[in-house]
Amino acid sequence: MSTIAELTVPAEEFALCQTLEATEDLDVEIERVVAYDPGHVMPYVWFAGDESTLAELDPLLEDDPSVEEYELLTDLDDECLYRLNWVDNVTVMIHLLTEEKATVLDASVEGQQWRFRVLFPERDSLSSTYEFATEQGLTIDIRKIHQMEDNRHSRYGLTDSQYETLVEALERGYYQIPREMDMEHLSNELDISHQALSERLRRAHRTLVEEVIDVGKEEDESA
Repeated sequence: MSTIAELTVPAEEFALCQTLEATEDLDVEIERVVAYDPGHVMPYVWFAGDESTLAELDPLLEDDPSVEEYELLTDLDDECLYRLNWVDNVTVMIHLLTEEKATVLDASVEGQQWRFRVLFPERDSLSSTYEFATEQGLTIDIRKIHQMEDNRHSRYGLTDSQYETLVEALERGYYQIPREMDMEHLSNELDISHQALSERLRRAHRTLVEEVIDVGKEEDESA
């Protein structure tokens, strides 16, 4: 039975630890791509933050020991897309997550931890990955496990933080007309920056739209 596991890995054991320690309010999210080479599963990385934070990125990436090479591809003022080549220990971690024919659905940073959503073809694949990682001295914390058949559309591909933020926004009247709470007050209630809240909502809305469109297509094809 296919299994979706939500895993966390300390940044110091994976990637961008030095960059994350030197910045505040920096959102990091992997641009999902389909890749058959484990060394190129997560080459595209979105960084979001204020202007001063993003202005520091190039020298930080230059000095970050987990980054071998970097290239700025897109600059949208409040977020930037980079192509990164990782050093060997990072690609080894990626290989751990993919050698069991698993698929990395989402990868993002929360604090000093990387959070992954990984689709394993069967439960045994997850167990094998965890055991091998532990033997190698890596710290993988399994936060949640979902059976694919039971949870395929339960959260429409949202990460935990996106789902929880949407729930809070709904309950506090952010989506009411007129709004009962604006974004500034909502960000204060959630104890995150205005910029981080804006980016999280935007990505959550995009994910919901993509998932709903896919569901609609599937229903049309089966009708």
